[in-house]
Amino acid sequence: MNFIEALKNLWESSGFVGITWQQLLMIAISCVLIYLAIAKEFEPLLLLPIAFGMLLANLPFAGLHKEPIYEMINGHLVTKEIGGLFYYLYKGVELDIYPPLIFLGVGAMTDFGPLLANPSSILMGAGAQFGVFFTFICALLMGFSPKEASSIGIIGGADGPTAIYLTSKLAPSLLGPIAVAAYSYMALVPMIQPPIMKALTTKEERTIKMGQLRQVKKIEKIIFPIMVTIIVTLLLPSISALIGMLMLGNLFRESGVVERLSDTAQNALINIITIFLGLTVGATAKGEIFIKKETLMIVALGMVAFAISTAAGVIIGKIMNKVTKGKINPLIGSAGVSAVPMAARVSQVVGQKEDPSNFLLMHAMGPNVAGVIGTAVAAGVLLTLFG
Repeated sequence: MNFIEALKNLWESSGFVGITWQQLLMIAISCVLIYLAIAKEFEPLLLLPIAFGMLLANLPFAGLHKEPIYEMINGHLVTKEIGGLFYYLYKGVELDIYPPLIFLGVGAMTDFGPLLANPSSILMGAGAQFGVFFTFICALLMGFSPKEASSIGIIGGADGPTAIYLTSKLAPSLLGPIAVAAYSYMALVPMIQPPIMKALTTKEERTIKMGQLRQVKKIEKIIFPIMVTIIVTLLLPSISALIGMLMLGNLFRESGVVERLSDTAQNALINIITIFLGLTVGATAKGEIFIKKETLMIVALGMVAFAISTAAGVIIGKIMNKVTKGKINPLIGSAGVSAVPMAARVSQVVGQKEDPSNFLLMHAMGPNVAGVIGTAVAAGVLLTLFG
């Protein structure tokens, strides 16, 4: 073989020959997301691994999704050729391993004290789930099946692990666009929510200062995860893995006797699973699957779901403001979506733009953590009905 033939063979075996316009477009989109994660710091812990997974998935001939090849030798199944990296990482999604482990870490990082101090904030967390069911109906009217519509609607909860958990059970063929949409909207909370919040509230409402929350006793914080696990699991057994791991993580935190376990769940474990889950989610966004009419409809419906959830939380906040005669700042209602603690921070930022001396973060954490439970419950209802 001469030098020219060697170069020709090298070129023909390269990805440049096999790349399609869909893959080029997805690579461009992934680069934009990487830019947003690094330059704009839009939730880089989520967006960066997702975007890079998307980039890798659209490079042809890389073999990252290749399935292993087995053969039977002397009555034993032997691996003839191992699969690609993403084939094995995806098992964590397929077997419902990653989402509950993410919830374990989230539970260990979450303080339910603000919710216990102000139980009425659960109404805002529940109200924010309106977007889930509104979009479910919209998706049905647009021709999606009930299982597909359920998976699309749950994007409104702004909870990536729950969206993946539900979709993997009801509509696995839609996992790519739904997961990417859910995590992208979570990352873009600081851009999406403020215009909706300002449009639905007056300056006077946005400057309302809320009273100090009561001190929650340790015994309350210990009993809470145990009771929630019992009640929700008895009511909706289908969601026991998510709720159980969320509350176990929280019990690690509040018990005060397993600091090492709590620290591992909050840091090492959730960081490792976030890398695996982010890469896997991004890797599902392959150009030939992702770029089609159905995907665009899902992304659009996801935006509707998220916007309606935000608006519904604010509206519930406004109603509570009237009922309490001005004691509730409606801005905290937007934190009813379960993007913890991003949505609560947005409530704080928007409030302080009106009055720098106003501190809403701890008050917003009540609806925010209620939203985590609310979205899991909404998923459990949909899974029970259509699973």
